[in-house]
Amino acid sequence: MVVLQAYQADLLKDLDKGQGPSPDEVAELRRTTDLALRATKQAATAMGRSMAAMVVTERHLWVNLADLGKKEKGFLLDAPVSPSELFGTSIETVIEKFREAKARSAAFKTFIPQWTSFVPFLEMFGPGTLGHTRIMYLIDTSERGADDLPDQLLERGHAEQPLIKVTKPVCKEIQVWPEGSSEALQDCFDTTDWSMFKQAATYNNTTDLQEYAETVTAYINKCTEDVTVVKTITVRANQKPWMTGEVYRLLKARNVAFRAGDEASLKTARANLSRGIREAKRQYSRGISHRFKDSRDTRSLWRGIQTITDYKPPPQTCDSTISLLNELNTFFARFEVQNTSTAQKTPPPPGASVRRSLSRINARKAPGPDNIPGRVLRDCAVELTDVFTDIFNISLNQAVVPTCFKATTIIPVPKKSTPSCFNDYHPVALTPILMKCFERLVMQRIKTVLPPSLDPFQFAYQPNRSTDDAISTALHSALTHLDKKDSYVRMLFIDFSSAFNTIIPQQLTQKLVQLGLNTSLCNWLLDFLTGRPQVVRVGSNTSSTIILNTGAPQGCVLSPLLFTLLTHNCTPSHSSNLFVKFADDTTVVGLISKRDETDYRSEVSRLAAWYRDNNLSLNVEKTKEIIVDFRRAHTQHAPLTINGASVERVSSTKFLGVHITEDLSWTNNTTALAKKSQQRLYFLRKPRRARAPAPIMYTFYRGTIESILTSCITVWFGACNVSCQKTLQRIVRAAERIIGVPLPSLQDIYSTRLTRNRLTLHSS
Repeated sequence: MVVLQAYQADLLKDLDKGQGPSPDEVAELRRTTDLALRATKQAATAMGRSMAAMVVTERHLWVNLADLGKKEKGFLLDAPVSPSELFGTSIETVIEKFREAKARSAAFKTFIPQWTSFVPFLEMFGPGTLGHTRIMYLIDTSERGADDLPDQLLERGHAEQPLIKVTKPVCKEIQVWPEGSSEALQDCFDTTDWSMFKQAATYNNTTDLQEYAETVTAYINKCTEDVTVVKTITVRANQKPWMTGEVYRLLKARNVAFRAGDEASLKTARANLSRGIREAKRQYSRGISHRFKDSRDTRSLWRGIQTITDYKPPPQTCDSTISLLNELNTFFARFEVQNTSTAQKTPPPPGASVRRSLSRINARKAPGPDNIPGRVLRDCAVELTDVFTDIFNISLNQAVVPTCFKATTIIPVPKKSTPSCFNDYHPVALTPILMKCFERLVMQRIKTVLPPSLDPFQFAYQPNRSTDDAISTALHSALTHLDKKDSYVRMLFIDFSSAFNTIIPQQLTQKLVQLGLNTSLCNWLLDFLTGRPQVVRVGSNTSSTIILNTGAPQGCVLSPLLFTLLTHNCTPSHSSNLFVKFADDTTVVGLISKRDETDYRSEVSRLAAWYRDNNLSLNVEKTKEIIVDFRRAHTQHAPLTINGASVERVSSTKFLGVHITEDLSWTNNTTALAKKSQQRLYFLRKPRRARAPAPIMYTFYRGTIESILTSCITVWFGACNVSCQKTLQRIVRAAERIIGVPLPSLQDIYSTRLTRNRLTLHSS
């Protein structure tokens, strides 16, 4: 038995994309290739019946053995080498069997077990990875060792630039709602005596809210399982969207006929499969066309456009090993600190109506850890109003939130194709949909207590305010100050590390009491933010549970409002400084005159101390500073330091999606917008090839291209030079030619939005 070892010749590994080998490299390549081919020929002759393995190597690793005389993957030979010269008669026998497959299926099928048995041979190059393989050799190591081949040209193992990722099929469980299932649930909940759940959880005239909520949610889940059907489906990365169950059945019948060796049955099965595929494609095409007919159904409309353009495909999945999930769970909870302060709880007033909140639930939202679908809560809002109103009122009265309502499931989504650290995973938090409804009711109650002008320079989560207003406020203050003599501006763009996750609930509730919120509601918020179970889940694997008592979960409705209330008293102490806040994005504008930076530097030091006292982690490495100085006599500006570290001074940075430069020009911003918009013109051309209606293409243009070109347009378009405006307008004209209908110019959009903003300011 001949022992074979696989090697990879990778001469071009150090070359950039698109470069070819140099003449010296080609000469060395020829010598190495000839040597390897001679060794391969000897190994092939000795293999005899196992010659089918060479066919597998050729088929899976893109080595064109029949046409090595041409330039193939960067390889050249002095003369063409035919399969017969390389392998003798064995390879010809296999090729002949391939050619005669239709005539002699029964004889050909005897080669299939040999052909498939050598597929695992490729696993030594890395499972699921096929790369820029220059050529693969099977060397007879029993007579010729690896030392006979040049070391600099041979590497064992993975190809260095993977091109194809082979993804394993993923099994998923989906919940199917048969016809009439919603009506059956409504009848079930309408006839349910909900008071028995409360009676069972009441001990000594005190209701155990935890038991009450858990039994009600478990009962709802049980009823939902009774009227729905759970199916297990297999999702493959290369699965065509038109594949149906009927096509799979015909494909299976074709394979059975092939294995049986019945030529007549095989011919019939192939014909049936071809007809089934054509019909499946026609049905799929009709389904997409139907989505374009009703422009009011935006969800179906967008799904049809996304299918044609492949715009924003679903993100890749994360590795589901339990050890990785536990490490990620610990990493996401790294800001946890010990909280020891307590507050006295007092009975709160009754809660508000729940029916309206339940009826507005988005049925397509992913369920949280309680597994109650949004469709159940929305369709059965009338039947479930009384029991959930009772649970919410008891929760407010006792200032206790059931643990099952506070649970959070984190779904890690990789930010990169190959994550290298925990920061390369984006945590997506899933919380119970029912709790989101409750949070909205509480949020309405909080807003009624707060003064309307609580934080005039907080532009997030406020009515009639946007990023345009935040940027305009910062730039207007800077430009107004620069008109003065001997003045310049320093703008500090502060970055936090997971700002929401570092909130101390006890400090937050103390500030809420100062704002006028009653003690019972503050205690309810304290219980809501503490004792929160958190797990990380990927597929069917789940990490161990961690209990959190710090931070506000980002998947909750109340978290943004609570963060703004925490930072409402973070205001400048000097009139020459300005804090512009948009959620956790804070910008310090220092208006400096006569080179006196004392107020600015002391303000930054005081701000850093405030963040430290409130447990907000300031990321100095990502914090940037821009100095706008138009004076003729330029001076060297001393660097700014925060917590002993110097802040990087940059000439340009991104501020709320807009590129700001130290000369306050808009060339960088225009270039970035033009580049991003031109890339999306590619997706706009796909619907035209599919002959999509012009109104549909216009809708897609507005959502993907116009939204980019007009982002914060009221801030920068009027200050752009003519060249920048023409650059962006050319993209609009290119989209006009693609769609075939006139589009509004950027100047018209700019004027319209200015008028709308003026009317909004006047009405407010």
